[in-house]
Amino acid sequence: MPQKEFCPKSYQETSTGAQSSAAVHLRSGSDKRQFDFSFEPIRENLFRVTFSSEDHPLPPFPSVTKPVTSLEDVHVSTEHGSQQKTIEVGDITASVEWANTPVVSLSWKGTEKPLYRDLPLRSYVADASGIAHYTEHDRNDLHVGLGEKRAPMDLSGRHFQLSATDSFGYDVYNTDPLYKHIPLLIKASPAGCVAIFSTTHGRGTWSVGSEVDGLWGHFKVYRQDYGGLEQYLIVGKTLKDVVRSYAELVGHPILVPRWAYGYISGGYKYTMMDEPPAHQALMDFADKLKEHEIPCSAHQMSSGYSIAEVEPKVRNVFTWNKYRFPNPEEWIAKYHSRGIRLITNIKPFLLGSHPDFQKLIDGNGFFKNPETNEPGYMRLWSAGGATGGDGCHIDFTSAVAFKWWYNGVQSLKRAGIDGMWNDNNEYTLPDDDWQLAVDEPTVSDGAKTGVKATVGDWGRAMHTELMGKASHDALLDLEPNQRPFVLTRSATAGTMRYAASTWSGDNVTSWESMKGANALSLNAGISLLQCCGHDIGGFEGPQPSPELLLRWIQLGIHSPRFAINCFKTSPENNSVGEVIEPWMYPEITPLVRDTIKRRYEILPYIYSLGLESHLTASPPQRWVGWGYESDPEVWTKALKSGDEQFWFGDTIMVGGVYQPGVSVAKLYLPRKANDQFDFGYVNMNEPYTYFASGQWVEVPSEWQKSIPLLARIGGAIPVGKSVHTRVPGDETPASVAVEELDDYRGVEIFPPRGSSHGQAFSTTWFEDDGISLKPSISQYTVSYSSTEEKVTVGFTRDQKSGFVPAWKELDIILHNGDERRVVSDIGKPVEYKGRDSRGRVVYTLKN
Repeated sequence: MPQKEFCPKSYQETSTGAQSSAAVHLRSGSDKRQFDFSFEPIRENLFRVTFSSEDHPLPPFPSVTKPVTSLEDVHVSTEHGSQQKTIEVGDITASVEWANTPVVSLSWKGTEKPLYRDLPLRSYVADASGIAHYTEHDRNDLHVGLGEKRAPMDLSGRHFQLSATDSFGYDVYNTDPLYKHIPLLIKASPAGCVAIFSTTHGRGTWSVGSEVDGLWGHFKVYRQDYGGLEQYLIVGKTLKDVVRSYAELVGHPILVPRWAYGYISGGYKYTMMDEPPAHQALMDFADKLKEHEIPCSAHQMSSGYSIAEVEPKVRNVFTWNKYRFPNPEEWIAKYHSRGIRLITNIKPFLLGSHPDFQKLIDGNGFFKNPETNEPGYMRLWSAGGATGGDGCHIDFTSAVAFKWWYNGVQSLKRAGIDGMWNDNNEYTLPDDDWQLAVDEPTVSDGAKTGVKATVGDWGRAMHTELMGKASHDALLDLEPNQRPFVLTRSATAGTMRYAASTWSGDNVTSWESMKGANALSLNAGISLLQCCGHDIGGFEGPQPSPELLLRWIQLGIHSPRFAINCFKTSPENNSVGEVIEPWMYPEITPLVRDTIKRRYEILPYIYSLGLESHLTASPPQRWVGWGYESDPEVWTKALKSGDEQFWFGDTIMVGGVYQPGVSVAKLYLPRKANDQFDFGYVNMNEPYTYFASGQWVEVPSEWQKSIPLLARIGGAIPVGKSVHTRVPGDETPASVAVEELDDYRGVEIFPPRGSSHGQAFSTTWFEDDGISLKPSISQYTVSYSSTEEKVTVGFTRDQKSGFVPAWKELDIILHNGDERRVVSDIGKPVEYKGRDSRGRVVYTLKN
């Protein structure tokens, strides 16, 4: 867009800015273009900034509502000058100067160097219909967030569009934008972290130090296409602190049903088949899963089930192709009898041939083109690879359209479908001036007034969020005691209040794509997209080699979401495409099966990380420096890139191999500041080497065996059976059909080779029934210490919440090569059980 900056100056305090207040309220001096500025502490480490005018109003439907100010138990003091105000809020000193333009700075109390500072003389600027906000840039610091941006993880020195698009077959290191719209940027350093979060759904850009100017020096600039600025600044000692506080502002990640952490299968081809019909092709797939003894929890049904049977043979959302699925309810029940749930693909647009197209026109359910006073027509994906047709996107601010979508979701749910797959919901609309209905109560009841009802002013991404809400509410209202499961491709900060899971969209098959996806996962988790994953093996592109496929599966089982789904287009087969199947290469099928079974074995660990995410906002997948900020090596470029290794929980360090034919990987092992509590790491695979922390190591990694996996000494991994299991309390049809009860629990522990010198290690994990909307969550804590001769173990249960699992006793599994005896710390019986299939010594703690 054309640049047309206007920098208001000559600010004066307004009457609401009394000296006794901790807030600052200013108004610029120009009579023609007056702008209002405010800065106010909300909580001890949370501050709100606004910059607006009559023709630059604040976001009409912000992604968060303004929280209630809560400073009752916090020490607050102010110091006032003629054009400056200093506010101490707990451990943070905030300063606002307005001799020229408002300049906010934030620092730790008693320190001189600010953690955050606006750019003097050019801080808050009107730019045509939108604004620009300039801040000083710390070139050596780590910048993360923005939901999902091209690798590497560190966003420093780069420029990003704050928008979303259908980036089919994207380059993970170069394509921008991708699918998410989350204006959250966090600057992290050993001294502390500051998050900058904008509440708009409108498009914009973040220049994270990619621009430099001889006059202005190094700076960051956030540009917003429409309206005024509402921003929150969050300060914390660590990323963990800031992410938790961000979650307190926008909402913690919602509960994900336990089944969604299992293997989720998929493939566009299956629902597009006419010979044999899709329902039979999918039953054949389920039969092969059983034949190969590969556990599977759910299947993603691509949109071919809704392709019309007659010309034009295009997709019609919420309809069924009755040739491919003659009796959907009966077929769904058969799938449930295999213990497999179903997630259906739904897209927020209608082609002109949809049976309800005129109904939505009559109900003002589409955007309206003001030049023609007709619906906003555009080219849309209709069927097959890159096949288009004319149609309209749904305007979710329309009460009629919102209800129509809600009813459509309920029709699929009544047929037996378990979850919704909100797809193609990036809202890549062509015209900012298209008009909205703005009569749906979600929008009209709480929205700010006085804003033009246009796509640009309200923001395209708002519809992604409202689509999530409509799908979520429809599921919840039919089953009010169960967790709704909505999988969403696009997302805003608010979308994840309704969608339980997401993924990185239509990636490509390549070693580089597998590697770069790690960085996407880490930024996604920091942005609260915490049940996130990737299409294993690549959605588009050539079929993966056996080596690449196995490597990707080995990596993928160590992420919150594990799914194999693809649409391999080709000139010969553009409509149906090819699929990736776990048994496609017989020479590695046993290895694939064993790897997926390991996913199920560590499911108690993975699911506990999901519950921890919901309770504390800590992502399951974490940057290598998460919790190790005092280690200077984690701040080097190689580790800030985030694309080669990561923490999965706080016990497993996951590495990878990202080139064919390579059998050794190089990893860094971060160390804590206090040596007393840092016992290093151990290789979870042969040759089971123990490593000291604070060093780079080479780890053997033959592709037929495993990727590099290291356990933190002192950690623990709760494990269960290596098959799909049923948890007590989950009486849904697909669960009742699962043969195996979740009645076994073990804990893999990793004591030092010798004495722990009196140090006791402790790990707590969480369990519940995996399905309830408001579950009873129980806690289990294993602790242990060691000498040269023995390992002393303690175990406590906290089941006061009411959930009681099916397992009773607990197996203690020592690491390979550890032959010490296990004893109880309180004299409870401990029975030697023998060795497991991996040759590890196992003891059982008796009740």
